[in-house]
Amino acid sequence: MLLSPASSSGGLPSAGFWSKITKKGKDNDRQMQMHQMHNQLARQRFLTLVHGEMETVRMLPPTYGELDALARDWVKPPPEANFSLRIPVEFASFQAARFISGPFIWIDSDDSYQIAIAGVQGSRVEICSDAPPPPDEPASPPPPPVLEMEGIFNLELNKGQHVAIDVTISSDELDMSRTEDGTTVAGIFLGRLDIVNDGDTHRMEFSGARLQGEQKTPDFNDSLVVSKLAVAAKPTTAKCTLSILAPEQQYCEVNVTVSPYWTIGMTWPPAENLIDNKFKYFLRTHPGGALEHFDTESVVTSLYYEAIPDPGSVDPQTYISSRNSFAMSLREFIPHISKVLENLGLTLQARTNFINNNIAAFSAHKNIAYRFMAPGRLAAAIDISVTADPCIWTRIFLMFRGISDEEMGDFIDSGEKEANHYNWRELVGWTEASKDSAHFRVLETSIFELS
Repeated sequence: MLLSPASSSGGLPSAGFWSKITKKGKDNDRQMQMHQMHNQLARQRFLTLVHGEMETVRMLPPTYGELDALARDWVKPPPEANFSLRIPVEFASFQAARFISGPFIWIDSDDSYQIAIAGVQGSRVEICSDAPPPPDEPASPPPPPVLEMEGIFNLELNKGQHVAIDVTISSDELDMSRTEDGTTVAGIFLGRLDIVNDGDTHRMEFSGARLQGEQKTPDFNDSLVVSKLAVAAKPTTAKCTLSILAPEQQYCEVNVTVSPYWTIGMTWPPAENLIDNKFKYFLRTHPGGALEHFDTESVVTSLYYEAIPDPGSVDPQTYISSRNSFAMSLREFIPHISKVLENLGLTLQARTNFINNNIAAFSAHKNIAYRFMAPGRLAAAIDISVTADPCIWTRIFLMFRGISDEEMGDFIDSGEKEANHYNWRELVGWTEASKDSAHFRVLETSIFELS
């Protein structure tokens, strides 16, 4: 017969006995809790939620309802948006993937969810939703109409005789900040002044918010004109190459100064900046055209610099028009400009380099209109001096822009035939001395594309 501790002692268990039983029970409970926590940690599974290009890592929810709530809380789709979940087969359980022929298992219930994640340590759920992007901010109100503004008209009464008229342009209802198609024009506005003479009746008409028609080419350094020109579509850059042909080895300083309406861009070799609009080179020249640049300890055959006009100072329609330029197709332009450069004294190598370096810019246009700038007007924008006297200067500054087939009609009397007979030598001031190797000579070739 087995006796309990109580019966063996013939009475009730002692207090010490019950304390031992209680301590043992607590130890067992603690061990069971630790074992459960270990199993729980061992069973932790993670989930990668994916929506478009966004991803986040969360704990794998035990039920489909919790998964759906977790995904919606992350994406926050509007109520009317389509919203569905899917698991790529490579992230699903083997038992579920073997019965699926497609690349995904679509999750739409707790049964499909439990089957898809059975036995996997981690999974990937992709959210498919056509939720629209957040609504745009309310559009800002349109700017107030411009019904009055100051204007300056430059009139050429006779050749070389100009008159500037300060006026106030006003309108009862015409918004002068908009073009005819309703496009808003920001900044300074350009118009056209039509002076109509009809017998004894004289009137001035102003129309438009942008410059229309052809105008006389303004002076590069004419502050009155520059300050009133509209902002161009994009800044243009004059790319200039300067060669020095010296009869003997000598030291030489080259100074380049641009007007306040121009800024200096890149220079190579790097020039010494004196002030914002002026830089200089200190060189040693050699017969044959080699130039020693002391700062970089390099030897080059030419100097390169860029001059960038103020965006408001460039009007392609004015600088290049049928009144001052010539136009032809690209196919005609390349051989034509090569002959013009040859006539201006450039060697075969110099002509080839000039065309090759700019062929990409030329070939971007079907038709090209061009002209060269006179040295006097060019010096008003970009002035160059050297510490050598005497010096023979040849500055070839080519301006061009692409034009459409419709614009070609404006150049019917300014085509290749007319350009072949134009005396560009006289315009640029070319002389026979520029070919004389006994003289100290400076040759600058620049190109300025207007767009």
